[in-house]
Amino acid sequence: MIDYAEHSDQVLMELVKESDQQAFTEIHNRYSGVLFVHAFRMLDQEEEAKDLVQDLFTNLWVRRHEISLNAALSSYLYTAIRNRVLDVIARKKTEEKYLKSLAHFLEEGESITDQEIRRKELSALIEREISLLPARMRQIFEMSRKKNQSYKEIAEQLNISDTTVKKQVSNALTILRKKIDTAFTLFLSL
Repeated sequence: MIDYAEHSDQVLMELVKESDQQAFTEIHNRYSGVLFVHAFRMLDQEEEAKDLVQDLFTNLWVRRHEISLNAALSSYLYTAIRNRVLDVIARKKTEEKYLKSLAHFLEEGESITDQEIRRKELSALIEREISLLPARMRQIFEMSRKKNQSYKEIAEQLNISDTTVKKQVSNALTILRKKIDTAFTLFLSL
């Protein structure tokens, strides 16, 4: 019988990649407690901390064949739980802003006109952020999104590769999402 407790994290991860459930259980036993404590300290909510740790290990098992560790397993797991906690904190801040906005709406009796103004403000914000993109990226993004041209059509027109077009559109979307995320979430909520 194999004593999994004797194996290093690296060996255990190799076994997990081969779908060894006992190796996965050993990793879970080694790290779930310390990850829970870390998440709980940051969130101060026991159930949410448990859920995040469970989600992390579920994801580790589901993605076991794809995961390639460039650092220690403990570093990977610590970073993953920290990122999940930060996502929860960010989501809570967005929810808090929405709830404040909703309370204001209920107190002030916002009208449909106010919603139209918000929609126009969001559209203006999006257009402004698009105008701030680097020139070439903006050109490719607008050809793709506003003129509905395919990546191939854009590539041929600009004499660049399809891959470059795809990457530029992807980068533009990433930049825009980061800058507009909060406003867009609020817009969709109303």
